[in-house]
Amino acid sequence: MNSIKTLRSNKNYLGAFLLFFIGIVYAQSPKTVAKRAQPNIIVFLVDDMGWQDTSLPFWTKTTELNKRYHTPNMERLAKEGMKFTNAYATPVCTPTRVSMISGMNAANHGVTNWTSPVKDNNTDNSDEEMAKADWNYNGLSPVPGIPHTAYATTYPQLLKDAGYFTIHVGKAHWGSAGTPGSSPYNLGFMVNISGNSIGHPQSFKGTDNYGNIPGKTSPNAVPDLQEYFGKDCFLTEALTLEAIKSLEAPIKNKQAFYLNMSHYAIHDPLMADSRYIQKYLDAGLDAKEAKLASMIEGMDKSLGDIMNYLKEKNIEKNTIVIFMSDNGPSHRSNLPLKSSKGSVYEGGIREPMIVKWPAVVKPSTVAQQYVIIEDFFPTILEMAGLKNYRTAQQLDGESFLPILKNANYSNNERILVWHNPNKWTSSAAPGINYFSAIRQGNWKLVYSMRTGKKELYDLNDDIGEKNNLSDRYPGKVEQLSSLLSNELRKCKAPMPTFKNSGKVVPMPDEVEF
Repeated sequence: MNSIKTLRSNKNYLGAFLLFFIGIVYAQSPKTVAKRAQPNIIVFLVDDMGWQDTSLPFWTKTTELNKRYHTPNMERLAKEGMKFTNAYATPVCTPTRVSMISGMNAANHGVTNWTSPVKDNNTDNSDEEMAKADWNYNGLSPVPGIPHTAYATTYPQLLKDAGYFTIHVGKAHWGSAGTPGSSPYNLGFMVNISGNSIGHPQSFKGTDNYGNIPGKTSPNAVPDLQEYFGKDCFLTEALTLEAIKSLEAPIKNKQAFYLNMSHYAIHDPLMADSRYIQKYLDAGLDAKEAKLASMIEGMDKSLGDIMNYLKEKNIEKNTIVIFMSDNGPSHRSNLPLKSSKGSVYEGGIREPMIVKWPAVVKPSTVAQQYVIIEDFFPTILEMAGLKNYRTAQQLDGESFLPILKNANYSNNERILVWHNPNKWTSSAAPGINYFSAIRQGNWKLVYSMRTGKKELYDLNDDIGEKNNLSDRYPGKVEQLSSLLSNELRKCKAPMPTFKNSGKVVPMPDEVEF
């Protein structure tokens, strides 16, 4: 009798053990682990937002422009995450957007200027001395063989293939109309709200139907927002409301999502956000600056609304939020930084960037290691747990996960390259047209294709790029010229030619210093 009881007891124990073992195996199965480990990811991208267009300082001190603006939600995000003080994009919007989702440097993908909504339209302005470079003016393409496009696999496509619910909201501007890259649906997005080939809206106002006027609809009319036509609803607010709606399904289905929250703000046309404009007028700003400040605050409200929604749905602890801008401010002062949008000087490329990743990134941390927009591709895929993925292109970006895990991480040997072989503005504005640049450590070399001039700056001591040190450190000029030239040759980067001779602009190391 005792032996029977013992046998039954052993059977019960064995059964319990088998159930426990099966549970462990199931819990560790690849599908279960992937589902449990995949975080939600949001990239919050702002258009034409400068390094100082915020009340949150991205320098060692608060600037006068920081004092002008009101962005409490950017401040909140930085308190909950990591602020990057050396984050870079490209000088112009489309190259940044292509670099971000392809992981390629602009010199490599060859989309070095903004793309037109009209197919086969080289947007470079004419120049008396320089003939246009043969760049990829039709933008990004997920399909090979499309003329004047960069063929690449996008990370939204890889996320979608891995089970993510992928959403694009707002400005796309990856390719010209009539090419595959003009539609976010072709680039891996399952939902697209208001994204197409246009680079800016006709209007930010719902009372203007965002440019959708019967009988005279503008080519820059923003699609998909009919619900808000005729209402006093700023475009930034409408896009935010639609973005939040788009998150309902994946949250309900417990499916990891990627949201590309890509605002048209604060790009031209400058228009007053009626919710905030008066406070800036009362503060003494002129009408233009008050409009800009109101658009910045409306953008910041969008960030706060999305963060609040994540908290309300109890998913904020499993959601990564990355804040970034696509280039410097347009046609306005950016002091102490030199120049603005379109330029390879710091004012055109240095951007506000913040990353919040609960349980990984320590709150209120600051990273000084430099990063660049093509780094988003490998970083986001690593965040999602994707490994051994295949792409049509060679990646230039490097994951910044080591920085997120250690704010003191440093790699001063890394080089960053900017290449702008275009005439972006119709004027011959110094520092805007036909420039390349390279950064390694604190050293930065700027090369003028038009004149052959080389400028050397120590960004640690001279963030404003006022003191050209090329005469003092000719060896450093030679070293950086060689590194920049090697990268441009390796990428077969597009270069302009001189009209009078028909010769291609020389590489930096071919110009005697």
